[in-house]
Amino acid sequence: MNPILRTQLAGVARRPARMLLTGLAVLVASFVVYATVLAQQITQRSIVDGLSGTPEAVDLVIRQGSIDDRHLAAINAIPGVSRTSAQTEIGAQLGGQYLNISGDPGSGPLALVSVTEGRYPSAAGEIAVTPRTVQLLGLKVGSTASVDPGTGKKVALRVVGVVKPPVDFGNDAYAPASTVLALTVDHLVQGIYVDVDAGTDAGPVRDRIEALFAGAKGEDRPEVVTGADVRLAEARDAASQVDQVFAVVGMFVGIAVAAAGLIAASTFRIVFAQRMRQLALLRAIGAGRSATFRALATEGALTGLVTGAVGVAVGQGAGFAVPALLRGIGWNVLNPGIPVLWAAGTILLAVVISVVAVLAPAVSAARVAPLEALRTAAGTGARTGIGVLRWIAGLLPLAAALALAGYVYTNLPGLDERDYDPQMMLLAVVASGALAFAALIALGPVLVRPVLAVTGWPLRRLGPVGRLAVGGVGGSARRAAAVSVVVALGVTLVAGVLVGGASIRALGDRELAAAAPTDFEMTGGDGSTLPEEIVTRAKASGELTRVTPYRRLTSAKIAQFEGTAVTDLDVRALPRLRDLDVRSGSVDELKPGTTVVAGYLAEMAGLRLGDTVRVENQGRTVSLQVVAVLGDDAPLHAGLLVVPADLTAMGASGGWSGMLADAARDGASARTEALRAMRAAAGGKSEFTVAVLADQRDALDAELATLLGIALGLIGLTVLIAVVGVGATTALSVVERVRESGLLRAIGMSRAGLRTMLTLESALYGVIGAVLGLLLGVPYAWLALRATGANAPLAVPVWQLAGAFLILVVLTALAGVLPARRAARVSPVNALGTD
Repeated sequence: MNPILRTQLAGVARRPARMLLTGLAVLVASFVVYATVLAQQITQRSIVDGLSGTPEAVDLVIRQGSIDDRHLAAINAIPGVSRTSAQTEIGAQLGGQYLNISGDPGSGPLALVSVTEGRYPSAAGEIAVTPRTVQLLGLKVGSTASVDPGTGKKVALRVVGVVKPPVDFGNDAYAPASTVLALTVDHLVQGIYVDVDAGTDAGPVRDRIEALFAGAKGEDRPEVVTGADVRLAEARDAASQVDQVFAVVGMFVGIAVAAAGLIAASTFRIVFAQRMRQLALLRAIGAGRSATFRALATEGALTGLVTGAVGVAVGQGAGFAVPALLRGIGWNVLNPGIPVLWAAGTILLAVVISVVAVLAPAVSAARVAPLEALRTAAGTGARTGIGVLRWIAGLLPLAAALALAGYVYTNLPGLDERDYDPQMMLLAVVASGALAFAALIALGPVLVRPVLAVTGWPLRRLGPVGRLAVGGVGGSARRAAAVSVVVALGVTLVAGVLVGGASIRALGDRELAAAAPTDFEMTGGDGSTLPEEIVTRAKASGELTRVTPYRRLTSAKIAQFEGTAVTDLDVRALPRLRDLDVRSGSVDELKPGTTVVAGYLAEMAGLRLGDTVRVENQGRTVSLQVVAVLGDDAPLHAGLLVVPADLTAMGASGGWSGMLADAARDGASARTEALRAMRAAAGGKSEFTVAVLADQRDALDAELATLLGIALGLIGLTVLIAVVGVGATTALSVVERVRESGLLRAIGMSRAGLRTMLTLESALYGVIGAVLGLLLGVPYAWLALRATGANAPLAVPVWQLAGAFLILVVLTALAGVLPARRAARVSPVNALGTD
């Protein structure tokens, strides 16, 4: 064996903690990679096992083609058929609102719903509704729904129960298939579930069913497939969606792996720098450069092998423990098995990461001259400058990054620009960001000092401990840069997600301000108007606030465009209308003789701020000056917004077209009470429809919250690697700076002071990285947002960014707590005797 390698391995055996700390980031990366593989397997297995939409008891499925109630009766009469369930539904109008009525047996192995209140319908004219339908449409047990199933005649249906469905959209009702078919004209069904008698071969039953449709041709002939095939297809479809999700997850895992490589390179550099005296002595007694390099590279490979194996083992344990815990709380989650190839691949990946990470530090360490033995390790490792090659390696990608960013900026799309392809522009933004980060890696030691000079100023005011902490970080600028760059990567991604999310939310608020300016809207069916007493009752209700009636014309003609909607909604009465996207002018300038124009109408009619628009309706013509042009729709999807006097001049009647209102208080229960108050204001008349506009905002908020949560969770992998890197760096610093710690204790520094100093050093890594990350993340988030072509405003969530900044600094500080406590426990005498 190479004597140098034997010496290195002996050192590892004496200090196994050094290997663990050196490869800790690789260990965490290995765990993340392998745990992601196991999570994907758990998800896919669980979906295939039982999360398809077709009940397990279904043996045969008749679908597509032309199927009616006569076929259903014939199938029920086939020997061996135990039971059937017709999949049929019909859309009905309930006082201007939509009610979807679906067929379901309500109980038994073929049922998709289960009763939670009352009973399931058993007679003609009875239905059961979902919980959200009770809330939104006011159909509770005992009430009667007068619906029009599309025949022009109303049918009375009595609500006898509430059921739990697979999905609740808030306009769903269920009944036996016979009840639903009785409401239809053609008595067609969309499909039939068939359950075969126990012990009966489904093959002959399938042949008999197919014989029933032998005379049908082309698209009219139904398809008869097994329930197992349908469930498998549903499961595969769901699994393909899982694959798409995990493809995105894999991208973030790749970023985390790259971060682990950077941390590993940093820690190897620290370890080799602190061993400089030992390496120089080995060179002095005849060790060659190549032998030294091979020994150090082998040590890196061994570190990757050990830490990769440990990461896989921990991941496998978590892969079996997490499903067991989930099953304990009632979730049907399966174990992932033991994917041997993935385990071996993950360990190999850890070895590759470690070898790649160790190459540059090993080359530097192998070049050490024997005269370095006369220097101290600390002096060797504290170099702060960078060479010419590193300057070139940093400035070239920086110039390329700026050039790409400039290209994107100069080619950003205008408002509603057509034939714009955002894909290439977004790729250019990503490439520019990657180049900028490469430049940051190379130029990091140069950037650390100015950032530290600003961020470290408050710590210097704390006295000697603060000054020593700042000096400790500034004295090892390369080390600080190597760790802070990974922190900066995590903060860049976090800042990008937060800024992007806030901007998209602002864009959504603009669009919803026009479409859903309040929680509720009441309108009359078939163009009827609302009586004044409805508005009066609504304003008198304590559950409602900002009750705002409005009028609306739908037949106005502007230029060659007929059927333009015009409304006189009072924008000053509704706070959410302040979020309207105003491209030019001001909505506050609206007064008699003026108008606010929707963006789409302004574009089609060629209208601009200050122009005069002629509005024709029922032989009347009104000329209005444009005082504001909106981004898209005017409120309530109108083309023009005017004052009441001008709408009257256009021929509008005095009756209200609709009424908007907000719930008086926040919360789900307050909104439910407000919805009841809206219906009470209508006096129980079903022709007045109440739409819950707040559902649109809730849906947008839920989607954004979910996407942001997932994105931040995935970015958390990179942040985790960064925090681990800070902890490992601090721990290695403690291990290798024992003499320095002992000297500080010997000249009077207390244990608490030493702990504080080392903890502050860890926190400073987070501060430097967070500052660099914000400086990169916010501009690139804005550039990426503009490159998408979306007309979204730049929204910088200052408090969220500040919170992320503080959380990361606290995490990096906590990463240094345990190493700092260890350093403080070493006695000064023993520390000064350490070589």
